[in-house]
Amino acid sequence: MKFVDEAEITVQAGNGGHGALSFRREKYIPRGGPDGGNGGRGGSVYLEATDGLNTLADFRFVRHYQAKGGQTGGGKVKTGQGGDDIVVKVPIGTMVYDGQTEELISDMTEEGQRIAVALGGEGGLGNTVFKSSTNQAPRKITKGKPGDARTLRLELKVLADVGLLGLPNAGKSTFLRSVSQATPKVANYPFTTLHPELGVVSLGMGSSFVIADIPGLIEGAAQGAGLGIQFLRHLARTKLLLHVVDIAPYGDEEANLANDIRTIAGELSQYSEEAGADLDQLDRWLVINKTDVVLDEDRERIVSDLLKELDWQGPVYTISAISRQGTQELCNDIMNYIDSEIRAQQDEVFVSIPTPSSEPYDPSK
Repeated sequence: MKFVDEAEITVQAGNGGHGALSFRREKYIPRGGPDGGNGGRGGSVYLEATDGLNTLADFRFVRHYQAKGGQTGGGKVKTGQGGDDIVVKVPIGTMVYDGQTEELISDMTEEGQRIAVALGGEGGLGNTVFKSSTNQAPRKITKGKPGDARTLRLELKVLADVGLLGLPNAGKSTFLRSVSQATPKVANYPFTTLHPELGVVSLGMGSSFVIADIPGLIEGAAQGAGLGIQFLRHLARTKLLLHVVDIAPYGDEEANLANDIRTIAGELSQYSEEAGADLDQLDRWLVINKTDVVLDEDRERIVSDLLKELDWQGPVYTISAISRQGTQELCNDIMNYIDSEIRAQQDEVFVSIPTPSSEPYDPSK
């Protein structure tokens, strides 16, 4: 299925039913009085996050969602039946914006999270409500109120722990294939990855993390070159970025690994500045791939020269994704990093909880 990460839909809640104008008409009971019931409430429209979806593709075909209106009230003080609600399923990670104001309505990050995006109209009042000591036969009713209607813009940001960055053909998809059950397309030409791919890396019982692979970036991506930077948003929720670099073309005089790395870093920084994101602030590990195609002594020299030129201070890994050399060590270190980040967040939450006071309760305070 084609990956779709943006969609625009319209939602229309049901109108409230009108109140009833009715009088009690029974044999041997003269002047029975008013008995018109209220109208039913219109149905509302809800969005609900579910892990059964990973794309907004369904919204290309169905763009309008309308709930049923409430029914008109009846005689014998019968309230009209309310309209059925509509629950629209969206993938976890969907951000919901108001289509007119661009205000963020909700960030759907949890399974089962539900929000009301259009409330049904209240039902009208029947003439029974207006009966009084001075008005024994009211002929007044109110109409049901209209339901909410609005346009919504949905934007999907996939939920992943680790994001892959790199130029086209750096071996990101091959790495994802080698460490997870994902099967992204792999070919010997640029831009084989046309949309984000997710893979779950399992390291045993209770130890797993999710990797997101996005299409390769090239110089000028921020200005729309190649596939642009539209998919960088999917790395916004990650805890760690892996910058994958292809060591194979180093022997070419025109190739320069340091410049390739600076190119990606520059596009990342420019995107963060324009989008108000902090991708350039995330921890970034350097992963030098395809080391199986160079000699050991050449690899050591290349890596040493590269780190000196970049003055790289972060972690560095040399791997061969296709032969899985070095991938297990990298995945173990990623798992340890994620576990430490989770523990740090839990400790922060625990510290922020105020401790109960040991002083006795004083009701005068």
